[in-house]
Amino acid sequence: MKKISKTWKASKSPRKQRKFLFNAPLHLKNKMVCSHLSEELRKKYNTRGIRVRTGDKVKVLRGQFKGKTGKVEKINTLKAKAYVTGIEVVKRDGSKALYPIHSSNLLITDLNLSDKKRIEVKK
Repeated sequence: MKKISKTWKASKSPRKQRKFLFNAPLHLKNKMVCSHLSEELRKKYNTRGIRVRTGDKVKVLRGQFKGKTGKVEKINTLKAKAYVTGIEVVKRDGSKALYPIHSSNLLITDLNLSDKKRIEVKK
């Protein structure tokens, strides 16, 4: 089992940053699936970013699907990727598959507030 350094604070080296993110335990990777909030939500909840959840409406900021919006269907915590409805890639056999997008490349435009504690934690 790999151990993560408890004394590691930060490094300027991208190699070490990637290594830390790759080897991080699940309870830390869970916190890394965060995205920025839109301007309206930022003013309303007085916070810059929050963890992405299924049911959130998001807008893609980077990549080949830039500008598209949709609802988050699924989240892969291990890879910090989100799967958004409407953002699909066509495979060779003609079938469509959801395309994973890194959570840092998303902007949350509408929150799924089925869990009331979600916003209380941030206040």
